[in-house]
Amino acid sequence: MDYFTNVTYLSLEGHVELEKYRYIYFIICLTVYILIIFCNVVVIFVIYTNKCLHEPMYIFIAALLCNSLFGTTALYPKLLSDFLSEKQVISHGACLFQAFCLYTYAASEFTLLSAMAYDRYVSICKPLQYATLVKMSTVKKILFVCWFVPSCEIGISIILTYRQLCKFKLNRIYCNNYSIAKLSCGDITVINSYGLSALSIAVFPTVIFIIYSYVRILDVCLKNSKEFRRKALQTCFPHLFIFINFSVTACFEVINSRFEGNVPHVFAMLMSVENAVIPPLINPIIYGLKLQEIRNKIKKMIW
Repeated sequence: MDYFTNVTYLSLEGHVELEKYRYIYFIICLTVYILIIFCNVVVIFVIYTNKCLHEPMYIFIAALLCNSLFGTTALYPKLLSDFLSEKQVISHGACLFQAFCLYTYAASEFTLLSAMAYDRYVSICKPLQYATLVKMSTVKKILFVCWFVPSCEIGISIILTYRQLCKFKLNRIYCNNYSIAKLSCGDITVINSYGLSALSIAVFPTVIFIIYSYVRILDVCLKNSKEFRRKALQTCFPHLFIFINFSVTACFEVINSRFEGNVPHVFAMLMSVENAVIPPLINPIIYGLKLQEIRNKIKKMIW
């Protein structure tokens, strides 16, 4: 335990096995982070500056990309700094704050994906009611819920985790709330129970709703023409791909964090940051290139 002006510091031991190639990892992560910022900002800027794109579907896309920037900014600056540092340490308070940001990012991602599924469901299954059911006032309320509810759930979990520590080494490259809790001196039954409950509330309803929405969308597509199916799948496939990818990697991270299976350390580290690499990088590329309206606006802006 290191103390400086009564601040408790934690050692991020996950960097030990990455030490040999840390400069290579630094270059890779820096390149990825720059690409994430550039791609996301370009699509957000195009949606923001073109009034013809101020529709629910594009607003939800912009919100998803803003959430990506939030999540990656919580991870990459500290990660890049650690690759260039001799000692990888972080204060207890900063560690909890990083965990809060990363967990909020993940929970908000699920709620935003469910909001986008709702938008696609109404657009395809109830097109005549779309203007009534997905009004701008409704979109604002949905976005408020998508960020406010996860922030409150994760905030309570972080408050419960903030306690005196008896251990000071995290076997990770970033701060994980459950890993921090295991370092505390007292019993963590309450923290564990609340964490599982919050996880269930944040994830399972959104996953069930997304699956239900796509079952209904698929049913409608099968009853319509090939052209209708093509257009429907063109707008739904990117969202479905991101949802499956995010769900699988998030599930792996939760299971590996809580049960610590016999997974190679480097592989576990790569999987633990996958959700801060692939979705933030793929989202703007898929939506910027796949959706014709956004693609045309980007081409126009470039030329």
